Amino acid sequence: MDVQVDFADPTGSLYVRGGEDVVPLVNAEVEAAVEAGSPVVFTQDWHPEHTPHFAADGGVWPVHCVAGTPGAELHPALVVPDGAPRVRKGTGAEDGYSGFSELDLASGRREATVLGDLLDSRGVQRVVVVGLAGDYCVKATALDGAARGLAVQVPLELTRFVQLADGDDERAVDEMRSAGVEVL
Repeated sequence: MDVQVDFADPTGSLYVRGGEDVVPLVNAEVEAAVEAGSPVVFTQDWHPEHTPHFAADGGVWPVHCVAGTPGAELHPALVVPDGAPRVRKGTGAEDGYSGFSELDLASGRREATVLGDLLDSRGVQRVVVVGLAGDYCVKATALDGAARGLAVQVPLELTRFVQLADGDDERAVDEMRSAGVEVL
């Protein structure tokens, strides 16, 4: 999930503390998945210059991962297998947390991304969700995956948390576990 420059680089506009530390761990997970013949899918926040998601436009987040900017790119040290799909989310007025769905902040409507269809077409029944950030995008994707009936694992050593408030990490883990997500 979203191992992008703005999150995983200390100079990024929404740096997640320790985000750069997950890159080699995620690379090892990607390599193991490829060796096992499993599909690997990457997600990216891919926001417009203005969105209700940003503090400047009424949201809570600093401007980050604006489409086409260096900050929106996957971290340069991340191993991206040839042909690995990318699901870009938050491309309009959506919150863009989950890789599976987006919530339009203006209308309240939830729309599916292409991720569910992509996994269905490959017969995927189990997913491992890793990356940034555990209390937002990783959590939302894991919850949506479990709601779709997938077996979902979240290895905590392969994610980091934003922690806007103390205990956000613990609350996210509890919520995922309550939904049937295997948090390791």
